[in-house]
Amino acid sequence: MSELKLIKAAEADFPSRFGHFRIYGFEGQRADGSEEAVVLRLGDVSAEAGAPLVRIHSQCLTGDVLHSLRCDCRSQLELALDAITSEGRGLLIYEAQEGRGIGLLNKLRAYELQDKGLDTVEANEKLGFAADLRDYALPAAILLHFGVREVRLLSNNPDKVKALEEAGVKVVERAPIVAPPLATTAEYLRTKREKLGHLF
Repeated sequence: MSELKLIKAAEADFPSRFGHFRIYGFEGQRADGSEEAVVLRLGDVSAEAGAPLVRIHSQCLTGDVLHSLRCDCRSQLELALDAITSEGRGLLIYEAQEGRGIGLLNKLRAYELQDKGLDTVEANEKLGFAADLRDYALPAAILLHFGVREVRLLSNNPDKVKALEEAGVKVVERAPIVAPPLATTAEYLRTKREKLGHLF
């Protein structure tokens, strides 16, 4: 994979129902393309204040915006924002990696296959993709941009821990972020645990 060049595109005031944040837009440019991410920062995230809470959240239009009950994405997003707000400091990095990196329309194609009995991993593979195409080079670069070299990571995904550690960001704590299971998410969560190694 080619080297990533990080560009800060914008920064602004961002009041929300979860708290009063600063919002940032970043672009990660590579020879083979670019990726965008949005960051919400609350409070002091400097090293002197200690390791901040950090959530790396992959875009999920169906869950985050349309309130899908096929996944736990929106619940995880809201739990993370609540935790950061309660703490009074932290970062939420929102990556444009829809459908574990396969894109929105392919995610809908995967839904169609899931309706025929495949799980999320099998559906992605049937479409010709790996089970999870995401990479976390951009979030790692963003953390380093903010001078954050130690984090308390809000995640159930060991791949995120590994990616940050390999990029030079120490994960001093992995804080689980577990939404109450629903009948509609039971199979999805089982697949995440059994096939993707997520920790619940």
